[in-house]
Amino acid sequence: MGIRHRAREIAMQALFYMDICKDDRNDQLELFCSNINIPKKSLAFFKKIVNGVLNANSEIDRIIELYSSNWKIHRMSCVDRNILRIAVYELIYCSDIPAKVIINEAIEVGKKFGTEDSGSFINGVLDTINKKKAEINIDSSLKQIKEK
Repeated sequence: MGIRHRAREIAMQALFYMDICKDDRNDQLELFCSNINIPKKSLAFFKKIVNGVLNANSEIDRIIELYSSNWKIHRMSCVDRNILRIAVYELIYCSDIPAKVIINEAIEVGKKFGTEDSGSFINGVLDTINKKKAEINIDSSLKQIKEK
């Protein structure tokens, strides 16, 4: 298993935990990290993903809802919702990662942790977002994240 793949899996679990607790404060993330063995090689990418998603969460959720055909973010399964958040963060803010890799990774994590239909649902939403990426207006306060 690759370093980034493992970081994505653990990031999804951390975001899932904070989502279920309805608490995205740093102390919840620290509590999660103190109970999970995060490989040292995966730690930097894990932190980048989780902090990026948390910092841009409302913008990411807006994008997901806009392109998920009649699905409100709160109606999605917690696993699918957080996999999509990670992938959308990467699609929008991580230009060094090819979209195909991001989408394939999200599908694989969805198949592992989600339901029987998670892979196809995640693929459909992300494929649409990727095709419309040039049309997506990013909140000006979040453009700084993209430029880093």
